Amino acid sequence: MQGSLMVDVAGTWLTSEDRQFLRQPEVGGLIIFARNIENPRQVRELCTSIRAIRPDLLLAVDQEGGRVQRLRQGFVRLPAMRAIADNPNAESLAEDCGWLMATEVLAVGLDISFAPVLDLDYQRSAVVGSRAFEGDPQRVALLAGAFVRGMNAAGMAATGKHFPGHGWAEADSHVAIPTDERSLASIRANDLVPFARLSKQLAAVMPAHVIYPKVDAQPAGFSRRWLQDILRGELGFDGVIFSDDLSMAGAHVVGDAASRIEAALTAGCDMGLVCNDRGAAELALSTAQRMHIKPATRIAKMRGQAWATTEYRQHPRWLAALSSLRAAQLID
Repeated sequence: MQGSLMVDVAGTWLTSEDRQFLRQPEVGGLIIFARNIENPRQVRELCTSIRAIRPDLLLAVDQEGGRVQRLRQGFVRLPAMRAIADNPNAESLAEDCGWLMATEVLAVGLDISFAPVLDLDYQRSAVVGSRAFEGDPQRVALLAGAFVRGMNAAGMAATGKHFPGHGWAEADSHVAIPTDERSLASIRANDLVPFARLSKQLAAVMPAHVIYPKVDAQPAGFSRRWLQDILRGELGFDGVIFSDDLSMAGAHVVGDAASRIEAALTAGCDMGLVCNDRGAAELALSTAQRMHIKPATRIAKMRGQAWATTEYRQHPRWLAALSSLRAAQLID
């Protein structure tokens, strides 16, 4: 079976225990959080130390903009996506923002930010809210597509989340198990539209820890119906499927960390994220070893393609992007 784990570390530098853990071939990626970050130079040094052990590891961060932005000191404070959508030239601003975000993330040695959010804002979900561009699926597809173009131009692969849409479910999957009682026809007519329209532009998709009981009893990230029949089959998506963090409460419906990683990989995820719980990550690793998993070949396509230099702030496109975002009063 193909698959691998994405894990995390506790601090701003690697311990000997971290190094040993990252050497395991079933570990295919590492995600950094705010606790791992001091400034751009320190992040570059951390990434360099990781690559010295495992040059093939995929290095990730959540740098959406707005309230979900891990890289802060020494980085541009990006706007929430909803703030972009409220502008008359929103499409060009979204492309500028995607390029600027990706350039900064690549410049410190990371490969990807898990972005953009393709959820629709129904004014129901507090965990989505301003992270979404807006509630109109066609407009979300347009603006997210522009954001993806910007990311791609900088050399970063894009990850659309949270398939098939987290905007209707009111509970926060970080702390609860959300449900969305709508029919597949309703979801297909609305929430699936951005994923369908961007299925060829997205390099990866991250499913939601949401149960859609009229479609499947399992959360989307553990559902072959959602991942194989609908995402792969109906939408023709052939990129990477990342699980959302399997330590989140929304994933606990299937059991302990061993059950979660097995369920995610068996359903069709190419990489399972197990974060903020080293004990759970170790249990997931032992399960992955028992399953004899091998890394999915498509993961290699997620590596950063155009490593930005530390001199990117002198680049004409950087200056132009800053100027346009400042003119729209989206950044300071």
